[in-house]
Amino acid sequence: MRDLLRSLMPAGVLELYRKYKKQRTRTALLNKARSGQIITVSTLIDQLKSAGLRTGDSLLVHCSMSRLGYLADGPKTLIDAILEVIGPDGNLLMPSSPNPALQLDYIRSHPHFDVRLDPSAMGAVTEYFRLMPGVERSLSPTEPVCAFGPLAQWLTEGHLGRLTPYDKYSPFYRLTEVNGKILYAGVTLAQAGTSLHLLEDAVEDFPYPVYFPDTFTVKITDKNGVRYTQPVKVHNPAQSARRQCDALIPMFISSGAMHKVQIGEGTGLMTDAARMFEVMLEQYKQKGITMYTPYGK
Repeated sequence: MRDLLRSLMPAGVLELYRKYKKQRTRTALLNKARSGQIITVSTLIDQLKSAGLRTGDSLLVHCSMSRLGYLADGPKTLIDAILEVIGPDGNLLMPSSPNPALQLDYIRSHPHFDVRLDPSAMGAVTEYFRLMPGVERSLSPTEPVCAFGPLAQWLTEGHLGRLTPYDKYSPFYRLTEVNGKILYAGVTLAQAGTSLHLLEDAVEDFPYPVYFPDTFTVKITDKNGVRYTQPVKVHNPAQSARRQCDALIPMFISSGAMHKVQIGEGTGLMTDAARMFEVMLEQYKQKGITMYTPYGK
């Protein structure tokens, strides 16, 4: 219902409402800071360890920083805490899509992706992370992923030249190959269900029209200024509107792929990436469960 109401709002009214919400959130966070309710690196380290994060882990983070409370040093607080827990042998990944809305609208108006210059539209934490020294960014025009750690290059290098960004060469799939984890901090699958798309690319002749019929040609510039041209597919907005991602959470929890955690003042989900993918494949084959049919056919 909320999405329907938003779709009926004039663009100007919707933009004013978004600005109002952002200002209200900023005010609430500043009030927390003034009253001493500040989340520190130490607090987050303890919470991350309690959530199951371990030394050497590879972790993909989806985050809404404003829902975690007032972080002492903003994005740096969260990133420092994660890096402290996973250590020098671990890998940290974050989405860094430059697209804040529909892939179709974005690709029609942005036929050139520059990995160096196009900022992440996935929140303040992801943009801070993107700009950190040593961070690699994959060359997908719609779903680039940033990574830091000894496997950063391998995790990100497979995106170049791929028609879709969720196949077996993608960072999302490669995370499953290293027994990685996914942390949803202050968000759920409804806002950050990227890894759910692995099923769609893994199943031959997937029965739903996930991708828009047209193929688009996009120019991509890498970190060295080298330019590539490649075809890409984007999501079909009509099918995307049928997603029911959060309805899959009970299935993932009951199968042991996911459990609830607390990060800062926010709720979250810690997920075993490989087990999540395994459960998706099993339940699709057995019951026809997808994000579009979360209760089966």
